[in-house]
Amino acid sequence: QVQLVESGGGSVQAGGSLRLSCVASAYSSNMAWFRQAPGKEREGVICDTAPNNTNYYADSMKGRFTISRDNSKKVLYLQMNSLKPEDTAVYYCAAGPLDTWTTLTCPREWRDWGQGTQVTVSS
Repeated sequence: QVQLVESGGGSVQAGGSLRLSCVASAYSSNMAWFRQAPGKEREGVICDTAPNNTNYYADSMKGRFTISRDNSKKVLYLQMNSLKPEDTAVYYCAAGPLDTWTTLTCPREWRDWGQGTQVTVSS
């Protein structure tokens, strides 16, 4: 099991940017970012799966969110640009996929989760 700790959340105005970080206790070749808005179910944002595949859980996520890694530091990043009020949510990173995926899709079920970091976007 991998321990995950997210950071980098905060409050930002619409149109602004934030970069979230997720530090893992061990290297994980497959990781993802999810988010959960108040009163809504958790939804996937983006995943990074071996080897070098990046996919979005929904087309609406494309263009504003990018994922990257610093493998030497075991850190996963989520760069968020042009933020909108509807991006307000707690953002989680995940590791250890539990189901299958392809080079064009993301795993849906994950074993390990961080505690989340709050992102608030004001209009």
